[in-house]
Amino acid sequence: MTWDQIKLNWSAVSDKIKLTWGKLSEDDLATIAGQRDQFVRLLQDRYGYDKAIAASAVNDFAERLDP
Repeated sequence: MTWDQIKLNWSAVSDKIKLTWGKLSEDDLATIAGQRDQFVRLLQDRYGYDKAIAASAVNDFAERLDP
């Protein structure tokens, strides 16, 4: 799924994000609001990933989503 599709379907996608990354709160998901860079930063903050690992995890997640 592309990031444009993710933004358009944010409420459904955010439910899947919560299942994958349980440390992200509802407030975190509201902050992300479909913004890839925000998502990467929050994974770095909550999970201690370095930037490259967080970006890779976000890309892998997006690729696995059904369009």
